[in-house]
Amino acid sequence: MRTAARAKSQISHKFFMSLRDLSFWAGSARADKLLIRLRREHGNSEAFEKLYQQMSDPWSTTVPYFRYQLLKYQKILASLPDQQFHRTMDIGCGLGVMTRMLTAHADQVLGVDLSPTAVASASRLSAGTPSVRFQQAELLHLKELAEPAFDLITMVDTIYYLPMLTDAVLKSVVDTLVEMLVPGGLILLANHYYFRFDGYSRQTKHIHDFFGSQLTLLSAATFSTW
Repeated sequence: MRTAARAKSQISHKFFMSLRDLSFWAGSARADKLLIRLRREHGNSEAFEKLYQQMSDPWSTTVPYFRYQLLKYQKILASLPDQQFHRTMDIGCGLGVMTRMLTAHADQVLGVDLSPTAVASASRLSAGTPSVRFQQAELLHLKELAEPAFDLITMVDTIYYLPMLTDAVLKSVVDTLVEMLVPGGLILLANHYYFRFDGYSRQTKHIHDFFGSQLTLLSAATFSTW
């Protein structure tokens, strides 16, 4: 039986962005709008691949000009327990920025993403980081990776991009992640909740409440932040 150890922390919005980040949000909105159109035309999996083919960095994760993304990752990782993890999986890794930052907390880090183009770009950007590797995978089919269990799984700004976000789908995700954890392993779940202006952030509270209730029932150790 896994020990229940659930913790939450609210990331402060104070000084979380600079004025220059207003253009970051405009660019992110363009990426989301393009993704919606690509989904209608090509379906979910192909839409993300075409998005990364048309926009090499859709959400500006590698652009140092913007404050938001890097500070977000720093604050999220600062909420981790003070321990070294052995095997970590970063779901929805994109270009691997946070995946590489996780090497300060874990011996081995696997980044997974739906888009093969994103995975290839992340691999190139991480060429000098031998403890990181990347693989293409779908969130709902992670068990097909046939990987040994992880003691830390992170999922940041990812889950609300699923095309259908019913409670049944959320339950499937929870069950999959718990199955891929070692006993007492940690899940770090983060989704933006900034003013709740957009549809994605309006789903955040329900996602986190659902994960928290399910993981408590399963007695699975989790560390949740948003």
